[in-house]
Amino acid sequence: MKTIATIIFIIFLGITAQAQTATSDVNVETIEMTIVTESTYELNLETKTEVARLYKSKSSKIKRELNFITKANKAKMA
Repeated sequence: MKTIATIIFIIFLGITAQAQTATSDVNVETIEMTIVTESTYELNLETKTEVARLYKSKSSKIKRELNFITKANKAKMA
């Protein structure tokens, strides 16, 4: 009896699911756009003067910071 009730319930759900009204088609307005094949480039040719610093002293702070040595770089005795 339980099996028959379950089958009837499943058939009832299937029929009600198919009986739903379908939504109407939605019309979408399309926009036509053109493709641009030419492009313009602007070049800014202003000269900028940049200053590079040269440190001649071996004990300068910048050179010491840039030439750091980690413990992993040191050679190990085998």
